Amino acid sequence: MTTIADELTIERRGHQGSAARRRTNFVIFLGPAIILTVLFFVVPVIIDITVSFTDLSRSLRISEFTTEQYEKVFRTDRRLSQVIGLTFIYVFGTLAIFNVTFGLILAITTTAIRNVSGSFFRGVWLLPRMSPSVLYILLWLWAVSPTEAGLVNQVLMQAFGLDAPLDLLTSAPIALIIISNGFIGASMGMIIFTAAIRGIPEHLFHAAAVDGAGTFATIRFITLPALRWPISFVTIYQTLSLLVSFEYILLLTKGGPFYDTTVYALYVYRRAFESGQYGYGAALALFLIVIGVIVALIGWRFFDMERLLQRPRIEVH
Repeated sequence: MTTIADELTIERRGHQGSAARRRTNFVIFLGPAIILTVLFFVVPVIIDITVSFTDLSRSLRISEFTTEQYEKVFRTDRRLSQVIGLTFIYVFGTLAIFNVTFGLILAITTTAIRNVSGSFFRGVWLLPRMSPSVLYILLWLWAVSPTEAGLVNQVLMQAFGLDAPLDLLTSAPIALIIISNGFIGASMGMIIFTAAIRGIPEHLFHAAAVDGAGTFATIRFITLPALRWPISFVTIYQTLSLLVSFEYILLLTKGGPFYDTTVYALYVYRRAFESGQYGYGAALALFLIVIGVIVALIGWRFFDMERLLQRPRIEVH
């Protein structure tokens, strides 16, 4: 009886020790992440919701708690529909043309040539992403300068005989912000797609070559199916990133001319920090959070991302 009791005691202590070890591991490995998430995500959202129900303005005084800011969003702000439409064009255009399609073309092209040449080209393409945003936009401002000194106008006037310089900042501002953001965004897709292509087993390409498959058939039946998950991830991630980013637009066009390139995130910034309507800006920012959550859920469901993150079938203890 004594031996059985001792074994039960040892087993109970083992379970208690295992539970204590799990709690310790939880605190050590997840504790910092939980604290940072609360500080930088949860607390700001709570502050934003609180401010959105006030009349906080440039005077930094709260005189009452009100729903006036939300009434303004739904009823009186006539410019908001234009801003939302422009945001859709900006996000869809940048994502479809550059972040996914052009990034995919760059990855396929640079992995099809010699490794040294491909690596050099990818390194050069990554330079703008590694450079300060201000420097990148300064180069764009020089390139599209509406004078004869601008790079684009020099090419058009000397190579194509254009009579007068073009002012692309005024005549095509939306195309300009899509292209300038797209050149940066394509580099991320290029790196992720390149890594995925490198991970495709070589024997599949050799088997396709033996079967007589051409370049496009190999891309269609081997490369693209293997890139399903990277394409899904880049699409969702870059959509959310484009929804909230506006620094390149602010530096390049300042949202103008007038509000022609003011996307939703920049509109929130201009309302809150240029007009001093902090309460209204907080209400607009709250809708941006809601839009981001809805887009993420739709993307999660549409691309069936749960299969990508499914639990491994082999348990390792």
